[in-house]
Amino acid sequence: MTRVLLVDDDLELCEMLAEYLTVEGFAVDTAHDGEAGAARASQGGYDVVVLDVMLPRLNGFEALRRIRQSSPVPVLMLTAKGDEVDRIVGLEMGADDYLPKPCNPRELVARLRAILRRTGAEHGDGGGDGLLQAGGVSLRPASRTAQWRDEPLDLTSTEYNLLEVLVREAGRVVTKAELSEQALGRRLARYDRSIDMHVSKLRRKLGVGPDGRSPIQTVRGVGYQLITE
Repeated sequence: MTRVLLVDDDLELCEMLAEYLTVEGFAVDTAHDGEAGAARASQGGYDVVVLDVMLPRLNGFEALRRIRQSSPVPVLMLTAKGDEVDRIVGLEMGADDYLPKPCNPRELVARLRAILRRTGAEHGDGGGDGLLQAGGVSLRPASRTAQWRDEPLDLTSTEYNLLEVLVREAGRVVTKAELSEQALGRRLARYDRSIDMHVSKLRRKLGVGPDGRSPIQTVRGVGYQLITE
């Protein structure tokens, strides 16, 4: 059974979401402050974490920072409705997705399942076997590990998803809409900057090739391309 950690100090909301998720087949644990949530998430054993931004003792951003120091577990952040700054900050710090509050439980389930499909966690499927290589990047889908010029990359699940799509389509321009559907599991919404933020972080981790260029090139107004030369 897929294990979810729900971190929110709204006890009534937590109870409602936990009940809904349980009916949908998830095993749910809860924590009600950022410090407890970060500690439990970092201990492992969870397939995905739902993390509110506004938390006592430790806010959601600091909790996310602590989680990312020791765990690549996918994290979906709950942000204030219409607060784009929180979304951008969360994505920059390694969140995999976000959902504005108050959220529709059905949409939360859909987002979680989309994340889990990408990580292979929902059914214990680690992806296909074999090695994928392009433009100095090497990926092993079975273990979801990545290397850049023989050096290991420490990627979040969403960063890995994006890189795998780009590697599989190396040399071709992949639109933002395609990346959103294949890596995030949802359609690209108007003014949604999630893809741009994740690609920006991915570029920083990759650095540059021998020619001084990033291996991921922007095609203005269209999307991104992994260069192979």
